[in-house]
Amino acid sequence: MNLNLTLIGQLIAFTIFVIFCMKYVWPPISGALAERQKRIAEGLDAADKAARDLESAKSQIEDELKQARSQVTELVEQANKRSSQIVEEAQDKARAEAEKILMSAQAQIAQDAAQARESLRADVAKLAIVGAERVLGATVDQAAHKKLLAELAEEL
Repeated sequence: MNLNLTLIGQLIAFTIFVIFCMKYVWPPISGALAERQKRIAEGLDAADKAARDLESAKSQIEDELKQARSQVTELVEQANKRSSQIVEEAQDKARAEAEKILMSAQAQIAQDAAQARESLRADVAKLAIVGAERVLGATVDQAAHKKLLAELAEEL
């Protein structure tokens, strides 16, 4: 009977121990495990969120880089167009200035030629009058006539 009574005593002691553990020991352990599980889950969620944020940031950076590259390309094209336009404008101005100078020179040449013609006409008229006066005022002999013509030729 000792064996049975000992077994029952141990069973009662074990039951009391289990009840005591369930009431006083298990809740803090269970709470600590739940808290630990919660922190691990939060850590995993934070890691997942960080990974998503990283991917989003990478995507956003790539988009911004593409946009910046396209803007740079556009700016370079605009600069090239503007430089071509400036060169073309300078060439047009140079052509216009050259044409203006050419027209001015041609007008000056024409004016100088007209002035020279007028001067020549006046000189020829004077020479003709002088020649006629000499011819008419002098005797009409052949030697004097040849001499006057030679003098007129030298003066011209």
